[in-house]
Amino acid sequence: MAGRVAFSAFIALIVAMGIGRFTFTPQVPLMIAEHQLTLTSAAVVAAFNYLGYLCGSWNAMRTNVGVEAKLKAGIGGAVILTLLSACVSDAWLHGAVRFVIGWASGWTMVLVAAWSNEQLHKYGRPGLSAAVFAGPGTGILLSGLLAVFLHARQVSAAQAWCAYGVLALLLALPILRFLPRKGELHRPETAPEPLVLTPALKKLVWSYSLAGFGYIIPATFLSQMAAARFPGSAFGQFVWPVFGGTAVLGIGLGILMRHLGEANTRLAFNLWVQALGVLCAAIVPGLSGLAIGAVLMGLPFLNLVQLSLQYAREMAPHHSRYMAGLLTTGYAVGQLVGPLISALSTGLTHRLEPALYVAGVGLLLAGALVWRRAA
Repeated sequence: MAGRVAFSAFIALIVAMGIGRFTFTPQVPLMIAEHQLTLTSAAVVAAFNYLGYLCGSWNAMRTNVGVEAKLKAGIGGAVILTLLSACVSDAWLHGAVRFVIGWASGWTMVLVAAWSNEQLHKYGRPGLSAAVFAGPGTGILLSGLLAVFLHARQVSAAQAWCAYGVLALLLALPILRFLPRKGELHRPETAPEPLVLTPALKKLVWSYSLAGFGYIIPATFLSQMAAARFPGSAFGQFVWPVFGGTAVLGIGLGILMRHLGEANTRLAFNLWVQALGVLCAAIVPGLSGLAIGAVLMGLPFLNLVQLSLQYAREMAPHHSRYMAGLLTTGYAVGQLVGPLISALSTGLTHRLEPALYVAGVGLLLAGALVWRRAA
């Protein structure tokens, strides 16, 4: 049963996060080439996605009605709306679709994290929780490799959206019957003590919010940066799947190193590694800068999620769903600010690099907030 829960949660995050949310990144170059978007309007469309993610995660954190149905709707919505994106060419309509996909992925992220953590602890297999969070990276890797294949065949953006949607559908169908039944995601009849946001919890929320801000600018525009710097380069198209693949590798390394130090120190180290990756992508010239940046940003990407939830669970063990929602909401706020900063950067300077410098500094500060365990 524990393996079934972990596998179903893993696939759910592939579908809703790795494909539903993040296929927008390899699609940006195609949509710009087809004049559906500009670099600035792409940032605004991304902001709509992150606003939806904020709303969905906030709703999932506070809802007590129809929780299991919302989880299934989140997964199904990601599939249907990815397919629907093939019918859209206007920037504002893309923004509307990305908003709803963001809402669906916010539901899925919070509720899958809460369900899988609780069930795996119940079955005595909490170590599998880390593996669940390899889902988004695996989805990025799969969809990124598919993007390389599609770009090589010079398909249209609409055809690519259809391909991603079909991939998501094929992955989602087998797990639908294993998702939580009614009542599995409700809290116990005996309510826990009210959550008190200690200084340590507040610092964690601020840190995780800055993490959302710091990674989202390169995560949104990595493919476009490669396409702009190296037009027509097939090798440049591999930068995005490299990000996804190293994110999965990072989860494996995190599992191997789980006994080294405390969760907060490992979290700070991962944040600083990601900051180095963001600054490397901005400063180091040539394809090597983007490649090294993709590796350094990807390795800690999913570990940050898993370690933040672990650290929160250590400090508030009876409030796992609320803390998952609160952290995801803070992350979503950071993600929402990121594209707005990038839109400002490209609008004023026609370059993304100034926004990347700000993102890197934000990640350095995020690590400093959790380096020492506050009382």
